[in-house]
Amino acid sequence: MAKRKQYSIEYKTKVALAVIRGDGTVAELSQKYGIHANMIAKWKREALDGMKDTFARKGKKDPSHGEEIKTLQAKIGELIVERDFLSKAFDR
Repeated sequence: MAKRKQYSIEYKTKVALAVIRGDGTVAELSQKYGIHANMIAKWKREALDGMKDTFARKGKKDPSHGEEIKTLQAKIGELIVERDFLSKAFDR
């Protein structure tokens, strides 16, 4: 059984941007890159949907980041106390 061709993210991005910019029709780009027109249309749709998500999240903060920040700040505090304790013990 033949294995499906895997395309890198960079390659998909290059092809999707070519379609979005209008460097040619989907059919022309399909011939140029050797990829089926449906695949190019799918990559274009995914790229545009991804841009929508990027701009939609611009003003919203992820609530899980706040909890992660608190945890990391607590860990930093512990490490500072530990460092100070060890530096005092080392000076003796």
